[in-house]
Amino acid sequence: MPRKIAIIGDNFMLPEVFRAKIEKVVSGDLDIRTLQTAWPDEPMEFGNPALGLDKVKEYFGHPDEVVDFIGDAEILVTQLAPLSEGMMRRLPSLKLVAVSRGGPINIDMAAAKTHGITVVNVPGRNATAVAEFTIGAILAETRLIRVGHEALRKGEWRGDLYRADRTGRELGEMTVGVVGYGNIGTKVVRLLRAFGCHVLVSDPYVQLSAEDRNAGVELVALDDLLSRSDVVTLHSRVTGETRGLIGKDTIARMKPGVIFVNTARGPLVDYDALYEALVSGQIASAMLETFAVEPVPSDWPLLQLPNVTLTPHIAGASVRTVTYAAEQAAEEVRRYLAGLPPVNPC
Repeated sequence: MPRKIAIIGDNFMLPEVFRAKIEKVVSGDLDIRTLQTAWPDEPMEFGNPALGLDKVKEYFGHPDEVVDFIGDAEILVTQLAPLSEGMMRRLPSLKLVAVSRGGPINIDMAAAKTHGITVVNVPGRNATAVAEFTIGAILAETRLIRVGHEALRKGEWRGDLYRADRTGRELGEMTVGVVGYGNIGTKVVRLLRAFGCHVLVSDPYVQLSAEDRNAGVELVALDDLLSRSDVVTLHSRVTGETRGLIGKDTIARMKPGVIFVNTARGPLVDYDALYEALVSGQIASAMLETFAVEPVPSDWPLLQLPNVTLTPHIAGASVRTVTYAAEQAAEEVRRYLAGLPPVNPC
């Protein structure tokens, strides 16, 4: 009897990549079905009580369509397909869900435990991509890349950016504060060290690696980091403790003229307070990759400021993210079918 696997991919995590990686590492008789959804060409949704998805976040797909496609499959591999308690009741054959994301926020985890469904994920799947993007974001602000680019697009030659009182600074003479020292934060620190800048880290739940300590990286309290850093970059997860972490009070404790970068999550920041700080000059410029509401409204005030660079939540998007996440999901499927414990259970 073939083992039945349902793959729900999209235009980023392509279902054929999932399938190829599974078939590469799993031998035996498999019955694999695939579905490719329209994300990211169409936006994801964020919980919908009317559809029974109040305990599911950041998902894509209608519950009925997802259930009909999974059918009697024993294994689901996906990135964004939702699974609520009501959906699980309709999927008695489902035993393993491999979510190719850093967190299974499209799954009702409490319900999965009740129904005996094992859920696995891919922590750090895009850590390198986001870390590299963060360095690019910092350089775009410190070396005035955005300012020069926008001027040239308008036909303006900003020769004045060569003036000593207007030009940018090199990272080697700056102090960069990294808030959060997880999979991404540690990679950002490693990349920053190559520029010769002084690096501060704030994370109350970790210790620095010996390599970072020996390189002069300091682990400090958040207030200390904010008051000393020329650049502040966020890499924390959103928790009850970190939601709104960067707000009016914390911004006031920042070094005047600081550069602010957020490639982490929108809810970490009070964007009204950030707007005021950018207008006043307390924060010299910002690079924002994630937002409290996505897509951002076309009339959002921050879109109008000249000292802000914005990108549409693409830091984690790279070809390697796709292949790495699919490889890790395939390994979890292999282990499950071989009767082995999962590597990354949720």
